[in-house]
Amino acid sequence: MKAINTKIFLILTVLVFSTMSCDQDLKPYDSLPASAALATPADIQIATYGTYSTLVNEFYTRHLHALNEWPGDNIVQSGADGDQASLAASYLHIPGMTPTRDFWLQSYKLIYSANLIIERIKDGESPELDQLKGENLYLRAMGHFNLVRLFGRPYPQGQGNNPGIPIRKSAVTDDLPARNTVKEVYDFVIADLQKSAELMHEDKNSNFASREVAYALLSRVYLYKEDNANAIIYADKVINSKRYELAGTETYKKSPTLVPESNPETIFNIRHTIADNKDKNAIGSLLYNDPETLSTGWGEYYASQNFKDLLDEHPEDARHAFITIHMINGVLQYRGTSPQYFINKFNWQEGIANLSSPVYLRLAEMYLNRAEANAKLGNAQLAIDDVNLIRKRANLSGAALYTVSDLKGRGSILNVVLEERRLELAYEGHRPGDLFRNNLPLVRAYPGMHGTDNFHFRVEPTDPRVVFYIPEREMNINPNLTQNP
Repeated sequence: MKAINTKIFLILTVLVFSTMSCDQDLKPYDSLPASAALATPADIQIATYGTYSTLVNEFYTRHLHALNEWPGDNIVQSGADGDQASLAASYLHIPGMTPTRDFWLQSYKLIYSANLIIERIKDGESPELDQLKGENLYLRAMGHFNLVRLFGRPYPQGQGNNPGIPIRKSAVTDDLPARNTVKEVYDFVIADLQKSAELMHEDKNSNFASREVAYALLSRVYLYKEDNANAIIYADKVINSKRYELAGTETYKKSPTLVPESNPETIFNIRHTIADNKDKNAIGSLLYNDPETLSTGWGEYYASQNFKDLLDEHPEDARHAFITIHMINGVLQYRGTSPQYFINKFNWQEGIANLSSPVYLRLAEMYLNRAEANAKLGNAQLAIDDVNLIRKRANLSGAALYTVSDLKGRGSILNVVLEERRLELAYEGHRPGDLFRNNLPLVRAYPGMHGTDNFHFRVEPTDPRVVFYIPEREMNINPNLTQNP
């Protein structure tokens, strides 16, 4: 469509390895801009690497994080910030926000590249081509789902009948489509993921899509749709595949420093090598600064006091490892009114301060998806069992574990699960969506820059600001698009 750059070129890549090498100069989707016909299976393989490389662009990875995480209550903006992504944190959205514009464009580049390859391959041509078609179907589904989460209201509001985003199922670029409904987008995503799972047969590492990667995203999509039975079915498929296991406690604590394919828990990640390091434009630079030198990043967004208080209920909780407290001579440091609880979940991969390969899907989420779905279906013991499994891995035991008869004052099984999701999946882009899709408000009763009130801030799940404006550029080019209120 014209609202997407019609001069998009397909990113093609140089030969890469199918499993990771210890040579840090090699890249899993090392790409070069080029043009070539998709004439042979080798061409299609190289082009598929190019589709993956679209994810590595900072306009995708960094904005995917900021737009999904910063509107939550796990994080605090400590002061003025010239980056327009800060508007996501403060809920001061504008149609001309550059992060939403750039993320929209990069998402449709991803979808366009996948469509070119999907259209080229007929089902059953060869197992190799079926695998590649499946990978591109997964990437197309992921692209649409990430967009509809940001620009369409949560599925339970209106049962999916609210406006979503335009579905792009072909490589045609000269039409001007209207927005599909949220339900239509979800149905399209589910169909793509189911088809991709049928076609993929190779157990590739976490840098690439595989059958279990499609199953994992299906579990998430069904959970967000409140199709709890299917959320459990697909979580079970991933768990029972035995391809993944929860990392041991000590490995888990150092997981940000590992290359993700060496982490047994990682299902799918966006692989960044040393050559891909965005340094001070990386996610980690915004959340962390080395307390010894204060020279590795901007470190302007911290763990919120509210989140830190929750974590501190159990000092032995292994998830303290992901927070670095800035102390000088034993004194906690502040920026403005905000204590400097640096977040290090995106730092020190391979010893590089701001290098990380953001994890998009991991096994802990599958247990928590299953727990939430079981809680909603009335299967209390099953939900508690999965929550306690995650808590035990986090070094919690005894009185720190839940029973059906002792919810530690949380009020309901669902509250127990959502709180555990908050702790376990912190800073991975889940928290705002977890609140709003469960009809819960965002409440920030802690110091920081929260728009009009820097100490008390509340956003109801039906608030227009729960979703972002369609980018102004798209509205100007495509008269068939309707704007979010």
